[in-house]
Amino acid sequence: MKPIYIFFLSFIALVACGDTTNTTIKYKKPSVGTINSLQVVTPNIFWNGPVGDQVLASLAAPTPGLPQDEPLFSIRQIPLEVFSGFAKTSRLFLHLTIAEKDTLVIRKNPFAKPQTGVFITASSQEKLIALIKKNAPKIIKEFKLSEIKERQRRTKKSKLRLDSLPSAFGLTLEIPSAYHIAKSEPDFYWIRKELKSGHTNIIIYQVPINTIPQDSTALQEIIKMRDDVAGKQLPVEDGDIFITEEAYPPYITSTTIDAKFAFETKGTWEIKNQWMAGPFVNYAIKDTLNNRYLILEGFTYAPSSSKRDLQLELESILKSVKIK
Repeated sequence: MKPIYIFFLSFIALVACGDTTNTTIKYKKPSVGTINSLQVVTPNIFWNGPVGDQVLASLAAPTPGLPQDEPLFSIRQIPLEVFSGFAKTSRLFLHLTIAEKDTLVIRKNPFAKPQTGVFITASSQEKLIALIKKNAPKIIKEFKLSEIKERQRRTKKSKLRLDSLPSAFGLTLEIPSAYHIAKSEPDFYWIRKELKSGHTNIIIYQVPINTIPQDSTALQEIIKMRDDVAGKQLPVEDGDIFITEEAYPPYITSTTIDAKFAFETKGTWEIKNQWMAGPFVNYAIKDTLNNRYLILEGFTYAPSSSKRDLQLELESILKSVKIK
């Protein structure tokens, strides 16, 4: 064979092989599942015993901040032999098996995209139970973060246009197009979505930075602030006011939003004498540059519906904030 042909064939072979780093990339099927639905993959004998009891105690515990008990996740179990094909595309799953080593691994997009899978192995059922119990807060945090991102991804498909919001408060929010502006003033925004029975709401305002101290009185001052501002701004019939429910004391934690310190407050609002109430989540974001606390709050009124997923949608909207 002539040298030029040998060179040509070698070149073709080299191009065909190419850089193997690209050939290893596999197509991931789209994940499936409603918001906050969790698939547990484990043998039936485990699920019907103490292992299943611990999973339910940890991951189907009541969701914080809701007036009625609703589980953190809606859980469905399948045995190991069924975990193949379409079953492997669930967006959230917990995989529990017996093995020689005790391990916990959190994997992103192992079989579909987007997807979060938690794989736990242990040498006995007792150790499996211990691992679930010990790591429940971390597992819940990862799953909830995944659902917030999924909800935000869905919002991006059809967003409400809010041209005046950046100029009024120096921020942007990604809000589903199903919402509409109920009230727009220089110092107060109210955005709302109608439900079959009720509505979900977002309110935005700001207060001087010295309004909320960073000490043990923060919760007290936030309640006082929200009762004063929202009580005056939100229209209520017959002279009643929109206030924080006293029977269900709110709780407060610190977090970070848009790389800024923030207080997260969850509790229940009410309108006395009208038998109206529901959950709220309030973020007080410390904006030192603008010498203010930016207040973002989402609240739901849905007397005949579960509120867990409605509140998660509101939380995902508020956490999409970008402060300019």
